[in-house]
Amino acid sequence: MRIRLLGALSALLLLPALVSAQEHEHGDNNHAKMEHPVTVVVIVRHAEKAAAPANDPPLTETGKARAEALVAALAGAKVGAVLHTPTTRTRDTAMPVARANNITPEVLPLGGGVAAHAEQVAQAVMKHPGKTVVVVGHSNTVMRYIEALGGPKNADLCDHQYNGIYTLVIAHGETRLVAGQYGPDNPAPTQACPGMAAPARQ
Repeated sequence: MRIRLLGALSALLLLPALVSAQEHEHGDNNHAKMEHPVTVVVIVRHAEKAAAPANDPPLTETGKARAEALVAALAGAKVGAVLHTPTTRTRDTAMPVARANNITPEVLPLGGGVAAHAEQVAQAVMKHPGKTVVVVGHSNTVMRYIEALGGPKNADLCDHQYNGIYTLVIAHGETRLVAGQYGPDNPAPTQACPGMAAPARQ
């Protein structure tokens, strides 16, 4: 299994340099560090799902392998919080990372529409300033999470897209997005989808 995390992993590995530069710019003192903590948010879609039951399917074997690949991809990232929606597929994608970091995941309720849900997720994320937060969502929520956290607006993911990993670095009122890939290759697309275009970065 290949793990391709060039963009997102680079953001995590370069985080100390980013923090150092920001502290130099804003004053390297404890007050500045507490007032402007650097928060890293790693957002993924749930891994591959089975066809049934249609209302709440579990992960396939490929999906389970992807969930384990996420653990390997985030090794050394010092994950401090894990959030997912109340579905079997997001829970089972998030659980290996949570176990690896001795974290009890936070379950984020659905309902009220995608926009309202994304705002609730953003609020939950920002309750963990200065930490690395992993969020597992759905094809129609991942990009909305990014936008709610200050990132760019992009089309929703296609149904066949599972291997995207999106790292947001939030500091001093700015949000930087780096998109990468991890785990097994995506399955072949079954239909055209506007989300097939590469996501914008900032």
